[in-house]
Amino acid sequence: MPTVQRWTGVEVRALRDAMRMSLREFAAHLGVSERMVSKWEAGRENIQPRPVNQAALDTCLSRSDPDTHARFTFLVGDSVVGAGEKDVQVEPIGSGQVHHPTDGSAMILVEGSVFLGGPSNTPAWIASYYIDVFPVSNEDYARFVAATGHEPPYHWPDGQCPPEIRDHPVVFVTWNDASAYAAWAGKALPTGQQWEKAARGTRGTVYPWGDQPTPAKCNVRENGVGLTTPRDCYQSGVSPYGVYDMCGNVWEWCSTETKPGRHELKGGAWTSPFLRATPSSFNDANATMKDDDTGFRCVVAADAMEELLRGR
Repeated sequence: MPTVQRWTGVEVRALRDAMRMSLREFAAHLGVSERMVSKWEAGRENIQPRPVNQAALDTCLSRSDPDTHARFTFLVGDSVVGAGEKDVQVEPIGSGQVHHPTDGSAMILVEGSVFLGGPSNTPAWIASYYIDVFPVSNEDYARFVAATGHEPPYHWPDGQCPPEIRDHPVVFVTWNDASAYAAWAGKALPTGQQWEKAARGTRGTVYPWGDQPTPAKCNVRENGVGLTTPRDCYQSGVSPYGVYDMCGNVWEWCSTETKPGRHELKGGAWTSPFLRATPSSFNDANATMKDDDTGFRCVVAADAMEELLRGR
């Protein structure tokens, strides 16, 4: 991530351009007046914002998405730390994927750290774990049904997974169904905090892709799709860890019990307004609820996963 040692009007303008914001939007985002931003930009390298504003600019840059970081680095060149480090190899999003030996699903490591979670961005420590890159698909669930004799979702004709939705998230599954799949696979349902960290990263960004409300990056009601979509459809909406569908497509069951017999749901769905898809938002349901917009994904503790991979 680029780091600015001393902000001047040059870096301020570069950040605004990288974030693709108007003067008014950028000033509101920083919590300063439009006149102040104009003064900084007009003064270029001769203007140095006050320390409190330097800190606000640092926070704004650190919480920006990787695309914004790349644009900012291109615009300011060697004036930021990290811009001239040609021999540093940066792994692309999702390059650390592994495949779980039981269900074959792609999983990604979420390293242990403090993250900012919930509507108030409260710091919390979460130990390392692996999470499914995609929600469990109809095809995945069909293998589970075949192996265990578990009841298939009732909308499958004659209990068989329709080929046209094999790569869509499985739906019409209760919390108990999701837990049974996780147990069969040697996994678990994520806690609400594990799910949210994988969706937002560690810095408290609002959405998987950053702070900008962009319904086009996910399958929500505003887009008018009207049904589930393939799990890798919204590539521009992946989380900082390279996890897909953390906004929209299907609500996802979590292990966190909110009241006896009720469990947390995360992420919104194709039936939900975009506002409900914010990863920090709260929702829950009875464990017996099943609907056409509710599915799940799984996690594995990092040490357990690494032991499994060593034992192959």
